[in-house]
Amino acid sequence: MRFRLNFSAFTRSAKSKFSVPVSAPRDYTMATAEDGFGDLPIYNLDPKFAGFKDHFSYRMKKYLEQKHSIEKYEGGLEEFSKGYLKFGINTENDATVYREWAPAAKDAQLIGDFNNWNGSGHRMTKDNFGVWSIRISHVNGKPAIPHNSKVKFRFHRGDGLWVDRVPAWIRYATFDASKFGAPYDGVHWDPPTGERYVFKHPRPRKPDAPRIYEAHVGMSGEKPEVSTYREFADNVLPRIKANNYNTVQLMAIMEHSYYASFGYHVTNFFAVSSRSGTPEDLKYLVDKAHSLGLRVLMDVVHSHASSNMTDGLNGYDVGQNTQESYFHTGERGYHKLWDSRLFNYANWEVLRYLLSNLRYWMDEFMFDGFRFDGVTSMLYNHHGINMSFAGNYKEYFGLDTDVDAVVYMMLANHLMHKILPEATVVAEDVSGMPVLCRSVDEGGVGFDYRLAMAIPDRWIDYLKNKDDLEWSMSAIAHTLTNRRYTEKCIAYAESHDQSIVGDKTMAFLLMDKEMYTGMSDLQPASPTIDRGIALQKMIHFITMALGGDGYLNFMGNEFGHPEWIDFPREGNNWSYDKCRRQWSLSDIDHLRYKYMNAFDQAMNALDDKFSFLSSSKQIVSDMNEEKKIIVFERGDLVFVFNFHPSKTYDG
Repeated sequence: MRFRLNFSAFTRSAKSKFSVPVSAPRDYTMATAEDGFGDLPIYNLDPKFAGFKDHFSYRMKKYLEQKHSIEKYEGGLEEFSKGYLKFGINTENDATVYREWAPAAKDAQLIGDFNNWNGSGHRMTKDNFGVWSIRISHVNGKPAIPHNSKVKFRFHRGDGLWVDRVPAWIRYATFDASKFGAPYDGVHWDPPTGERYVFKHPRPRKPDAPRIYEAHVGMSGEKPEVSTYREFADNVLPRIKANNYNTVQLMAIMEHSYYASFGYHVTNFFAVSSRSGTPEDLKYLVDKAHSLGLRVLMDVVHSHASSNMTDGLNGYDVGQNTQESYFHTGERGYHKLWDSRLFNYANWEVLRYLLSNLRYWMDEFMFDGFRFDGVTSMLYNHHGINMSFAGNYKEYFGLDTDVDAVVYMMLANHLMHKILPEATVVAEDVSGMPVLCRSVDEGGVGFDYRLAMAIPDRWIDYLKNKDDLEWSMSAIAHTLTNRRYTEKCIAYAESHDQSIVGDKTMAFLLMDKEMYTGMSDLQPASPTIDRGIALQKMIHFITMALGGDGYLNFMGNEFGHPEWIDFPREGNNWSYDKCRRQWSLSDIDHLRYKYMNAFDQAMNALDDKFSFLSSSKQIVSDMNEEKKIIVFERGDLVFVFNFHPSKTYDG
């Protein structure tokens, strides 16, 4: 059986089919908590929202109360979010000042290389808000704590024990790679002026539709080792640009002691992952991306924190009540599926910490926005565990909703768009909560986009469980178009999730072991290879063209990267073999990977030319189950996809 790639796209001018209601221009962020919220603009989007006015009013009231309290006591969100200039280690006039929020500590010291790890001469004092501090005068005009020297926070737990912890606001943390399981040390990062990276290029303008290249720096090299920020900047960014993407999304930037966590078990929230280089190296990467016209988003993990007590924020939890902790206590403070700690978003210092974290990455590293991980876990008290969301609004707006977390995200989105109006903020939410991607002013949560997470599930189900003739054209079209058209989403056929250990990349699902022997252009393609390459192209393209308002691809999948991802761990003898990208496969001229890569370039170039991704016009005109054809209009283009395994049609 030969599988033909049948696709057509041609231009057609037409008016937009969809129109988004325009709300009356009222700024609800300026309202007082006593105001009523019976006329929030979101009520014009969906008549069903009227039945949940009490919920929307309650969360808007809590948001405004929290925002106004911050304005009253901290001078506003923008000032509040500069916490990294106050907490942690900073230079103030002729002294080094260190501050740490640890209300449960009974005594505290600052230790490190600078005092030979003896803190008896550097005891700290505690204020009424649980903040410990110390001021150390410069010595001969130089900081007493040198740049790039190791430090830790030593405190008395109250049970007779002293413990050493990495400072919560530390900007760099390292470990002794020669020792297995060595703990992390905080590193004071304050390079002299001549060693600081200075940004040379402005941020690129926000595109009408993001075409996102999801990447992991550590596994971005071809050698079986951890790759660096500078190697990624010099070797991978040009490839991303050549394939006509306009945005890079970087995973695993925040420090995480367990490499195999893919960066999702964060230990040090303000620290650049030291495996791939220094903070200055990361700045070089971001600046290089900007020079190529690429915007840079960061995967930010504010949904949970690593349970690692030695290296991470969890080490500050010594059994105190939740008001004195970063986390909830008991079961509410622990994610049983992720084995991680859950933040108490109602706490003042937690809000300062997380909001400042966003501000830090945007201001210091020039990130253009974020992809918020684990938003479903944040939205609900049940964290989405064992939940199957059917679309009933009672699932979204009721007692199961974690309003404190929603308020935090509203504050965060308001802040980010105030600091950088052109910020791009994406939510990873599988529940489909309405108004997640409407502005805070309107009564929404304020994200710009959500990930269309049902799409890859549909493709994986078909590839694993159905023969080609069993594929339903209407089911495919429904999955790709089943979204709230008043909220934007990012479509993708596969991200990093689909190829982690235990699963495979889409290309490997399609062609499996034949990719080892059948990818040479010097021999005829087998039916498996012919079908696999065709479907690889078609699945990614129809997902892009019909699935959302932006598109995402994970590093290497643009050319059909084989196999799967498996980080070095005990179970694979700490091998890096499946934790790298084999770029040479697409570079070798006689291998067929180049055809998939060229098609990916052409997909993005087509959107560059016709801007169909940003068009609200979308009309599906034919879903022929017998012929296996899907026809639709998007923007000024008409797309025709033939999924039949053996039949070709004319006309």
